[in-house]
Amino acid sequence: MAHLSATPVQAEASCRIPDPAQLRDLSAPQLDRLAAGLRSFLIERVCATGGHLGPNLGAVELTLALHRVFDSPRDGLIFDTGHQAYVHKLLTGRAGRFGSLRQAGGLSGYPSRAESEHDLVENSHASTALSYADGLAKARQLSGEQERAVVAVIGDGALTGGMAWEALNNLGAARDRPVIVVLNDNGRSYEPTHGALAHHLHTLKSGKDAAACRNLFTDLGFTYFGPVDGHSTGDLEGVLRRARTLNQPVLVHVVTVKGKGYAPAEEDEADCLHAVGTVDPATGRSRGGGLPTWTTVFGRALAELAAERPDLVAITAAMLRPTGLYPMQQRFPERVFDVGIAEQHAVTSAAGLAMGGLHPVIALYATFLNRAFDQVLMDVALHRLPVTFVLDRAGITGPDGPSHHGMWDLSLLSTVPGLRVAAPRDAARVQELLGEAVAHGQGPTALRIPKATASRDIAALARMDGIDILHRSPHRPLEVLLVGAGPLAGAALDAAALLEEQGIGVTVADPRWVLPVNPALTALADRHDLAVSIEDGVLPGGLGWALDQACQTQAVSTPVEALGLPRSFIAHGPRTGLLAQAGLDAAGIARAVQAAHAPRPPATGSSFAAQEALR
Repeated sequence: MAHLSATPVQAEASCRIPDPAQLRDLSAPQLDRLAAGLRSFLIERVCATGGHLGPNLGAVELTLALHRVFDSPRDGLIFDTGHQAYVHKLLTGRAGRFGSLRQAGGLSGYPSRAESEHDLVENSHASTALSYADGLAKARQLSGEQERAVVAVIGDGALTGGMAWEALNNLGAARDRPVIVVLNDNGRSYEPTHGALAHHLHTLKSGKDAAACRNLFTDLGFTYFGPVDGHSTGDLEGVLRRARTLNQPVLVHVVTVKGKGYAPAEEDEADCLHAVGTVDPATGRSRGGGLPTWTTVFGRALAELAAERPDLVAITAAMLRPTGLYPMQQRFPERVFDVGIAEQHAVTSAAGLAMGGLHPVIALYATFLNRAFDQVLMDVALHRLPVTFVLDRAGITGPDGPSHHGMWDLSLLSTVPGLRVAAPRDAARVQELLGEAVAHGQGPTALRIPKATASRDIAALARMDGIDILHRSPHRPLEVLLVGAGPLAGAALDAAALLEEQGIGVTVADPRWVLPVNPALTALADRHDLAVSIEDGVLPGGLGWALDQACQTQAVSTPVEALGLPRSFIAHGPRTGLLAQAGLDAAGIARAVQAAHAPRPPATGSSFAAQEALR
């Protein structure tokens, strides 16, 4: 195949470069062969393990030029976003570990300070590199080390983020503080980049002599070089060397093709090969089982609701397909807004839409909502506006690692007055709870869904004041109440079976709306010896914490045992394995219950009557 210009063995051999300085001794033909080898290596390895393929195929020559011109780690190379740093990893001695990419205990899919001194930051939240560079350049100026270059590589739409413009505002104003900003312009994040900036970059790319023209970057104080062919190592080196000699803020506008050299990725208009699972390298097609994901289920449900409700609008922060908004965008394009990688703006813009009489649905990764907490609190909740947040990748995400696990949203959102949070346990509940969320007009709502195949539908035995009872142990006292949040309801049911084998009576409940705590849940806890909450977030401020607080407020003496994720940065690995390590599988839940459960005295007539009423 044309795109496999070298065998995997040849590719790996060509990538084993113990010292990046050796790159400077390569001739132009040798560099071309190395670039081909790097691409072949990436295609074979990333298709086998999963990871970010398109962004890295587009950054091969750029990364080679950076390492030939600059002396890493003495010169600081900062990649934004970190998912375009695979070639950087290969050139800094990590080719031999690529078989473990994004696997438990293996190579991270993002820059990692623990892996190499060449990785300065572990950023995988976009639009941060320029601020890191600003601070690092200030530190080097104060310490008299300005001969050490600071280079920030920003691309894949990250320049659409507001934080990047805050940094540009500071960087451009300091004429005596050299920072080189390399704008890797491939015209995309996941989808083609939208907005005024995208139009401006297009104008610069189409101009005959853009370097001599006044533009946005020169107005901000930068010397502008570009547009430069991002797939010509020679052209890139020449411009980067000029930029280094200026000792002032410089922006180098590099034009690249996402997925360069791999036909399935270059022709992928939907950008499905931006990030891949395991795929066939010959075709770029997924080797997955084809079962619907939580995201797919949400996307279909939202499109159906949008057909029923003309006031429903949706907002994406440059992630139309990854967050499930594509079906609605296809049916109602005028009602779906892509604001770029700008979560803060997305939330306050949603507030404005709600003030205008519409009901906005903002679909974000749960970990990215952290960036817009102030806007949720002050711009939406303070005004009691009906905005629905759909938090994709809530809980453990798996191979993406600590920056992408959606662990903190419940803790943050539990402090927001008037905000209600739902966690569907299965596909049927996604549609049900989404409908309830957008029907709520008295304030904001949120819906948490994980990164996984959607759970099998779990029917309820009964619904009690909004709480679904999923299981009751027959002919046993009501000893333990298991409260499973969202998809962990399935693990709670499996744990109940294990506990019943030990003679422990169990009720399994799904609160559906996890925050604030439904008073019916504390009443249910009052009928048991022990209540155990099970959630895929950190414990402070989460469901278990809230249930315990509610029990104390309502003078319910039943102890609450909260099971959740540790308050630490959890490494990458399989979702199921990481949940098991945290004790959130059936066996772990059963062990926790057995450790916390104390047999209760025989029931009196009155308490037994209460138990029987529950049955």
